[in-house]
Amino acid sequence: MPKFTEETLNGWRKPPSDTEEAKLANSYKLVKEAITEDPVLSKKNIEVFAQGSYANDTNVRLNSDIDINVRLSDTVYYHVPDGKTKEDYGYTDSPYTFEQYKTDVHNALIRKFGNSDVTRNDKCLTVKENYARVITDVVPTFKFNRHEESGATSVGTKFITDEGHPVVSFPLQHIDNGKQKNSGTQKRFKRTTRLFRRIRYRMIDDGLTVSKNITSFLLESLVYNVPDYIFNNNNTWTEILRNSIIFLYEKTDEKNECAKWGEVSELLYLFHTGRKWNREDVNKYLVQMWNYLEY
Repeated sequence: MPKFTEETLNGWRKPPSDTEEAKLANSYKLVKEAITEDPVLSKKNIEVFAQGSYANDTNVRLNSDIDINVRLSDTVYYHVPDGKTKEDYGYTDSPYTFEQYKTDVHNALIRKFGNSDVTRNDKCLTVKENYARVITDVVPTFKFNRHEESGATSVGTKFITDEGHPVVSFPLQHIDNGKQKNSGTQKRFKRTTRLFRRIRYRMIDDGLTVSKNITSFLLESLVYNVPDYIFNNNNTWTEILRNSIIFLYEKTDEKNECAKWGEVSELLYLFHTGRKWNREDVNKYLVQMWNYLEY
């Protein structure tokens, strides 16, 4: 007998409450206002958009926060193919550094929310929650153009952490691909992702030691790599969850079976060098999750 009933799983697959959704939306609105009202940043070409679980509609009840990307397009990071130079693509160096940009965004948030409510972290700027908003991670980024030998260009974001590490992502492609996957699985992809996330929270609440390498982003990417037939050919959340875990465990048990798995954006490998997680972390966690669910 599984640990949780079908009724319980059905409740866990739902998105946040209307009250939480209103606070999430207000957080985004306030950050956008902070940028557009700032005397320095209002003169620059900046896009403000949500990313992460809120933007991808995979966040869960009672664990709501929001990630907001503040992408500058006036200064561009780029990658060009071997044998090419920045001049081949018309790039010139800019005196406006990323460190200065992050500081400018930090100052804009302080003007909006107050110094005591804004914290500078290695990767982001965090705005404290209150009665009207949730915890808000603001990620300043530069536009990133990845030029391929084929001539194609993938547009994403890039930033440098305060410790000096570059981070590249493609959040808008992630959102689009997630919508397509959800459409092809009777809306079960995102609901199953919420189940995976909610169970992880429950495992931690119940005192299990869950690896910090198992992130919400990783869980969403793993569920994305589950074939559509598993979502479409099973009629209960218990069956979908059970068969998803079996598939993921079997594929991550062998390196070659998952070596080419991608993030939801399909523009970066899920298990490439430099990740905080690896295949072994995932395989071990899936066993832990299976045993916790008493399957």
